[in-house]
Amino acid sequence: MRSAIPVIFDTDPGIDDAMALYLLARHPDIDLRAITTIFGNASIEVTTRNTQRLAAFYGLDLPIASGAGGPLRVGAERDAPAHVHGDDGLGGMVHRLPAAARALDPRPAHELICDMVNAAPGEITLLAVGPMTNLALALRHDPGIAAKVRQVVVMGGAFGTYGHGGNVTPVAEANIINDPEAADIVFTAGWPVVIIGLDVTQEVVMTNDFLGDLRGSPAGDFLWEATRHYQDFYDGLHGIGGIFSHDASAAAYIVAPALFRQRRGPVRVVLDGIACGQTIQDHRKPGAEPNAWSACPPQQVCVGVDAEGVRKLFASLFKNSQEGVPQ
Repeated sequence: MRSAIPVIFDTDPGIDDAMALYLLARHPDIDLRAITTIFGNASIEVTTRNTQRLAAFYGLDLPIASGAGGPLRVGAERDAPAHVHGDDGLGGMVHRLPAAARALDPRPAHELICDMVNAAPGEITLLAVGPMTNLALALRHDPGIAAKVRQVVVMGGAFGTYGHGGNVTPVAEANIINDPEAADIVFTAGWPVVIIGLDVTQEVVMTNDFLGDLRGSPAGDFLWEATRHYQDFYDGLHGIGGIFSHDASAAAYIVAPALFRQRRGPVRVVLDGIACGQTIQDHRKPGAEPNAWSACPPQQVCVGVDAEGVRKLFASLFKNSQEGVPQ
């Protein structure tokens, strides 16, 4: 029996964040140590409230710290995508959740990350599924954590595999364009990063029938209702008859990396102009001459996925739980 993987979850709930958190809360191979919140799918006030109430709903008793309310670059804020996640960030279903059961940790998110990584060097995986501002601030606060993190897994970016470009601009994915400077800092730091981008998350479609089959527990019923708004958005845009599994796929990678095919090479983010937020990986063989890429550490970009395997992993957590979550 392998030991559970210690994880700090950096999140901006968000409907797909709620699905990812269920996986982290219920999978036996995950030891969820803390949750940090970030702006993105809604304001930091809304994402923090949603996180606290989801944690109570899923029966979690662990530190939750509020993080950055905007990007590193002052004046670069973007409007929250209420048309995707609803005005409350959870498809209009936040009223179905219990009140917060635990007060927020007094530390800002980036300080909590640094403190917990330093207390358990070599152990913790950082899973970030929103803008990466908290991670960049943690690196600025204590650059030494880069050598102490087990790995960093992020949901973000788009590299053109299978024709998947950006979902905000033709080349930029939402988490990246919300703070491109932070993403570039994270990708070029000296820690191992795995990027779960639209290249694979848009290959994992959770259909209406799949989501309907999750019903029968409090969590399954809540996620079904919350995804109605989300599915309407994707049906109107892509006609896929379901939703893309963005953040849940990133969570699935931690426990089942064999479901994903990876490509190695340094990654940079375009910071200005019409291509702002574009993620680019140099996966060529290293050249003999030094260049702008050669000083950057190689990172892993996921470019293939066993979509059915991800869906089965997620569904198994409902089938293996008679109660779903505490009433």
